Amino acid sequence: MSITGTLIVQMIVFAILVWFTMSFVWPPIAAALDERAKKIADGLSAADKAKAELANANKRVEEQLSAARTDATQRLADAERLAQSMIEEAKSRATEEGNKIIAAAKAEAEQEAVKAREALREHVAALAVKGAEQILRREVNAGIHAELLGRLQTEL
Repeated sequence: MSITGTLIVQMIVFAILVWFTMSFVWPPIAAALDERAKKIADGLSAADKAKAELANANKRVEEQLSAARTDATQRLADAERLAQSMIEEAKSRATEEGNKIIAAAKAEAEQEAVKAREALREHVAALAVKGAEQILRREVNAGIHAELLGRLQTEL
């Protein structure tokens, strides 16, 4: 065989190989590559979508945290106002109760003072009667009377 015949046979075999590859081998490889490219594109779009959803979720979480902080701050302020109100109410009740106790104590002290004055009057009256009785039992004498009056002064 000559080189030209070999070359022609090789060209025919190569053409058959190209035709066979293009007909039977290349379509499944191209389909697999297209399917792979489609999966990659779908994955990238899903990743972009997931990234957007994550950003939205983070935004919602931040809004909810902000709302929760605001609510907590409001509740703390309400609790502090309630506590101040309760403290003021307790102070006013304690002041009222203290005023009542002071008024009762003053009234009781005044009653005791009145009782003491009455007891003192009775005691002074008894001493006066006793002194008058002693003066009347003795004879009227200035020296005796002075001594008796001196004793009365020491008893008072």
